[in-house]
Amino acid sequence: QSGGRGQGSIWALILSSSLTVFSYSRCSTCRKALAWLEAEGLAFRVVDITVQPPSRELLQSAVDQFGDRKSLFNTSGQSYRALGAAKVKSMSDEEALDALAADGRLIKRPFVLRDNGQVLVGFKADVWAQQLKG
Repeated sequence: QSGGRGQGSIWALILSSSLTVFSYSRCSTCRKALAWLEAEGLAFRVVDITVQPPSRELLQSAVDQFGDRKSLFNTSGQSYRALGAAKVKSMSDEEALDALAADGRLIKRPFVLRDNGQVLVGFKADVWAQQLKG
């Protein structure tokens, strides 16, 4: 019976150290990031950012972490271009968070949530290695 509890503890440890990766299957940067995570042996789960974007609260937390909202926008994406840079720039912080939460394609990808609440946006292997393995 105690063996079952031990296995549960190991499983809880594995789950607690995992990452949530908000990704888009057609995004080449996302595919590179996922391949890097697999190669490094890091535990993660993938969420389709177009179906289930990060919550408004999580996006607010990312804005607080980065100090601005600009780094959260996928400025090369179709959704951003459709809105227009001037429109995005003229948005209040509240409007920007609402827009990001409503359309995952507006968010710079991959958008990664660590178990400690820290967020990583975009993929740079050297930065990820420092943040996730360092």
